[in-house]
This record gives sequence, C-alpha cells and structure tokens, in this order.
Amino acid sequence: MEQSQVGGDVFFVLMGAILVFAMHGGFAFLEVGTVRHKNQVNALVKILVDFALSAFIYFFVGYFIAYGTHFFLSAAELSGGSGAFELQGLSLVKFFFLTTFAAAIPAIISGGIAERMKFAPQCFATVALVGVFYPFFEGIVWGGNFGIQDWMESSFGAPFRDFAGSIVVHALGGWIALAAVLNLGPRLGRYTKDGRSVGIPPSSIPWLALGSWMLCVGWFGFNVMTAASLESVTGLVAINSLMAMIGGIIMALFVGRNDPGFVHNGALAGLVAVCAGSDILHPIGALIVGGAAGAIFVFGFDWCQNKLKIDDVLGVWPLHGLCGVWGGVAAGIFGAEALGGMGGVSLVSQLIGSVAGAAYAMVVGFIVYGVLKAVTGIRMSEEDEIRGADLAIHKIGANPENEIIR
Repeated sequence: MEQSQVGGDVFFVLMGAILVFAMHGGFAFLEVGTVRHKNQVNALVKILVDFALSAFIYFFVGYFIAYGTHFFLSAAELSGGSGAFELQGLSLVKFFFLTTFAAAIPAIISGGIAERMKFAPQCFATVALVGVFYPFFEGIVWGGNFGIQDWMESSFGAPFRDFAGSIVVHALGGWIALAAVLNLGPRLGRYTKDGRSVGIPPSSIPWLALGSWMLCVGWFGFNVMTAASLESVTGLVAINSLMAMIGGIIMALFVGRNDPGFVHNGALAGLVAVCAGSDILHPIGALIVGGAAGAIFVFGFDWCQNKLKIDDVLGVWPLHGLCGVWGGVAAGIFGAEALGGMGGVSLVSQLIGSVAGAAYAMVVGFIVYGVLKAVTGIRMSEEDEIRGADLAIHKIGANPENEIIR
C-alpha cells in the first residue's frame, strides 16, 4: 500500500512538472505574438535556453541554497536509498516541479526586455538569478530558512502564505523585470522627443492567444499540483484557479474595451493573483481577486507605458509584479474566515511578505542588470536593434527561406 501511494505521488507530481514545463512554451508564444516579426526567433530561443540554464544551475547550486539538499550521491540513494530522498524518486520529481517554477523567473523577465537586450548578458543574468537570488528568497518562504516564517507566525498569528507563488515566482519576476527594463531604456522609436507614446503593434494576435491558452492550461498544474501529494490535493485550488481566471478575463474585456491583448493577458492576471491563496479562498473570493487583477493589469499597463514611459514590452511588471503583490495581499483579506475563506492567514504577514518580496526583487534586479550594464553592456547596438534580434543574434529569421544571411 505504501509503495502504491508513493508511486501515485510520483506520477501526480511528475504530471504537474510536465504541465508547468509546457507553460514555458506559453511564455514563448505569448512573446512571439507580441514582439515584431524581426524578433520572433529570438523570443523562442531565449525561453528555451533560459530554461536549460535555469535547470542546470538550479540542480547544482540553487536547490541547495533553497533547501540544503544536493545531488552528489549515488543513483540508488537519490531514488530513495538515503534519508534525504523519498522512495521511488519522489524527491527527484519534486525537484523537477520546483525547477519549472525557478525557470519561470527569466521567462517572465524575457517579455519585458524583449527586442533590445543582448543575448549573452541575459544568459548570465539567468544563471545569477536562478542560481542564487531566487532560491535565497524561495528558501525563506517555502523552506523556512532563517526563521523568518516562524517569527511572523509568533508575531502575527500566521506565517506569510504563498501557496503557489504569487510573490515567490510572479512578483519576483515582475519586479526584477522592472529594474531590467529601467536599466535598458525604451526601444528605438517607442517615444518621441517630446515624450509622446508611439504604439508598436503586436506581430500576431493568434500566436499571442496561443501563448495565453498554453499558460492557462498549464497553470492548473502550477496551482493544483503544488499540493505535492495525492493525499493533500484539493479541488478547491482548481475551482479557485478557474474562477480567478474567468474574473480576470471578464474584467479585462470590460475595462480594456474588447482589446484582445488585454483579454488574453487578463486571464493570466487573474491566475497570477490567485496563486498565493488558491488553497484557502472561497470561489467567490477568488472571482473577486481575479477580477481586480484583470483591472489592475489594464490600468497598470497604460500607466506604465503611457504615463511613466516605461517600455515594458509584454507588460510583465503590471501583470506579474503588480498583480502578484495584489495576490499576496488579497490572500490575507479573502482568505479570512469572515469572508468565507479557510482562515489560518494573517493580513499583516501578507503585507510584510508581499512588500518585502517586491523590494527584494527590485534591489536584486538593479544589482544584476546594473553590474552587467557596467561590465559587458546589456543593450544591442542601434544598428542591430533596427535590423532585429533574429538576424543580428541568430543569423536567421522566422521565415528562413527569405531571411537567412548567406
């Protein structure tokens, strides 16, 4: 019976890891559809290479920083022959699952820095972020490192709750992206000399929509299978994810005046926000949280692009940064028993954890991209940016028969 239970958990977590891995294809196609045609290949290559580099550095360095576990043991021990590893490789598929989360950090950032970031510096940034800075914060929230969660629980009645990563993954990625974008500056021609915004239309609404759909489908692995076992899984997480997603869509449709980009990103905004409290919210609370996130994204995107003049290409700061922080705080509001939630959450802890996560991410972003800017430079040359990253970096375009350099 025990072996059967462990085998079921292995399969359960593995399916979750595969679903979240598939989300990286969603990140890729969302960016492919949003950037101009001359930068589509670069979008695809960045996401795949960032995933590979993330998995590599997280295996050798990052996972140890977060959880104090390394893989320098025999295969027999890794499969469950030592006390640190669960039977039948359950610990290994949990690592795979968490790797897909870690790799989401550079995937999120990629959308903000699109169309003008050098390739090699972004690879270096991925290694630093996933190898050191992300797992440091991950270990505090999910690994209980440094006793900070214990302090919050003793001081405010509950630890900081972030069930599936509104802060740990999304807010960190979004606020690091903001720092990266500020270091890069806007794309050529994005704003006139007198500060007027010049719209750059997306290259393909169908590709953008495909990316959104892939992310939405994979997100149910992201949220539901964070339970990490069949014994702990609950349908409440699934229905809350669904309700938050549709809340984000409906609100973005209304506030965004039928704009397809807002509608498809509104679904993601709702899912970003519900991650933190998806295991404790009432479905109606999740609907409200997701709907508010859809509005936050639409207004935040306009504010970012047109008022602050920040050229965040995919709007990853409003989508992941602002909606992520909202989700962390909202878990402390709508997770309370008084509003139909499961309870066991503190609004004070949620405020502290959410604000601290955003602040930490901003500092990390300025450090990593500021150092790279000073040492290697991070911005493509004007000539290469005009030409497009596909031909300038990869020497091939999205339609090779017409665009390959001979």
